[in-house]
This record gives sequence, C-alpha cells and structure tokens, in this order.
Amino acid sequence: MLTIMVNLAITYGSSRLTIMADVVLRVRLITGDSLDVAYEEAGASDPGEVAEHAITALAADSGMIRTRHGDRVVILYGRGVAALELAPRGAVL
Repeated sequence: MLTIMVNLAITYGSSRLTIMADVVLRVRLITGDSLDVAYEEAGASDPGEVAEHAITALAADSGMIRTRHGDRVVILYGRGVAALELAPRGAVL
C-alpha cells in the first residue's frame, strides 16, 4: 500500500533554499507482512514525483531505497517487495 503523506521541510542556508518532500510508504513484503516507512527526497516538492522516484528505484534489478521506520534507518530492497498500493489513509509509524 503506497500512502502519500507529505511534509515539506524548508531549510534556509547561506542564501540557499532546500525543499524536501517526505512520503510515507506502506509496503507489502513477499513474506506477506506489511511495513510502513518514510521516504524523503531533497529538491522535490511534489509528492507524486517522490513516489514515482521510489517506485522506479524499487523496480530496477538491483533497486533499493533508504527509508526510516521511526528512528531507525531501513534499506528497502525491491526484490523483497510484493506490492505497493495507494490508499487515502495515512500509514502509522
């Protein structure tokens, strides 16, 4: 289940503006378990673009993305993912 929840973090640096979009992904693994993880991408403000990047990365033969589950970093490999679904409700982290 792919649930998009957007958080935009705007950081003001030395005359630089960084926009980071954060989406929450509900992933169904090949074992049948599901996992909710947060994925963020700097420089993207559109949640659709961030979700598409995650899907494209996981679809590659050696695809992986770096995500967070609570305060832990989780590397999610595409070969272990059975499904990504879109839902109107937010995931629980």
